[in-house]
Amino acid sequence: MATVNTMTQEPTATLGDQRFVSLTTFKRNGEAVAAPMWIGRDGDDVFVWTPSDSWKVKRVRNNARVLLAPSNRFGKVRAGAPAVEGNARVVTDPATVQRLQGVIRRKYGLEYRLVTLVETLAARGRKPRVILLIATSPEQPN
Repeated sequence: MATVNTMTQEPTATLGDQRFVSLTTFKRNGEAVAAPMWIGRDGDDVFVWTPSDSWKVKRVRNNARVLLAPSNRFGKVRAGAPAVEGNARVVTDPATVQRLQGVIRRKYGLEYRLVTLVETLAARGRKPRVILLIATSPEQPN
């Protein structure tokens, strides 16, 4: 993972425009766990859409601190890409989840349809989803 850059060089808008980001959440013991994610933008914040029973949701409930960095679909962070620190919160409100799911659906198109179809078939039904809404740290003065 790239080093954390508190002088955020990768603005939220740019992160939200990425195809994939590496989302790092933290276990109770402080161990970092990274996962490649689709990402969307909602105003000044970015968000990821994930199954409600995923470990990343459980980790965010225990520790809101996250790191985001542009990556490929497999989670490999691009050389020299800064990691942006943020705070995530779990959003379960059905109207908000549905609205932001629409953002992901429009952004990822056919890929979204294929992934959700495979997931529906494998899980024998749709898994409930939540949004991890991430507010990135503001720029710090020198």
